Amino acid sequence: MSQFRIKFFSQLFFCGVFFSAALFAAEDSEQHAQNQQKDAVASQEYRLGSGDLLKITVFNQKDLSGDYTINGVGQVSLPLIGDVNAKDLTAKQVEQGIADKLMPDYLLNPRVSVQVLNYRPFYILGEVKQPKSYPYVDGMTYLNAVAIAGGYTYRAKEDHVVVIRMNDPQKRELTLKMDERVLPGDVIHVKERFF
Repeated sequence: MSQFRIKFFSQLFFCGVFFSAALFAAEDSEQHAQNQQKDAVASQEYRLGSGDLLKITVFNQKDLSGDYTINGVGQVSLPLIGDVNAKDLTAKQVEQGIADKLMPDYLLNPRVSVQVLNYRPFYILGEVKQPKSYPYVDGMTYLNAVAIAGGYTYRAKEDHVVVIRMNDPQKRELTLKMDERVLPGDVIHVKERFF
C-alpha cells in the first residue's frame, strides 16, 4: 500500500512539474510577443511635420530654448543658427541637427532636447456631422475621430474610412478599418453609402 502511494504521489509530482513547465513556456511566449509589439511601435517613431509645436531645450542656454512651431516648409527657426530642417525627421534627429549647427561656433558640447507639445491636426471630411480639422490625440482610432466630429450622418458607411497620410508623397488613398490608429495630419474621408 505504501509503495502504491509513493508511486501515485511521484506520478502526481511529475504531472505537476510538466504542467508548470508548460504554463511558464506559454507565459514566456506571450511576454515575447508583447515585447515584439513594443519594438514594432518604437520602430515606427513619430515623424515631425508642418504645424507640430515643439519644446526645444538647449541646456544652460535660456535664450536658445523655447516653444517653436514647424513652419509650412518643415523648418524651425532658432536664434543664432537660423532654420533647422524638421520635416519627416524624428525628435532625436532634430536634436542632433540643432546640436550640429551649434557646434563648434556657438557651443562646445551642446545638449539639446526636443519634445512634441502639440501634434499637427487631423482632418475629417464627408459623412460626419462636423467635418473640419481637429487636434490630434495620441492613440486615437478612426472611430474616436468620427465621435469627435459629432458622429456619422445617416448616409455614412460605418465600417471603414478612406485616409490620405500627410507624410505620403504619392497621396495614396488607403481604406482602413475603424479600430486602426489615426496619425497626425491624416485626411480622413467618411464615404457615403449607396443603398
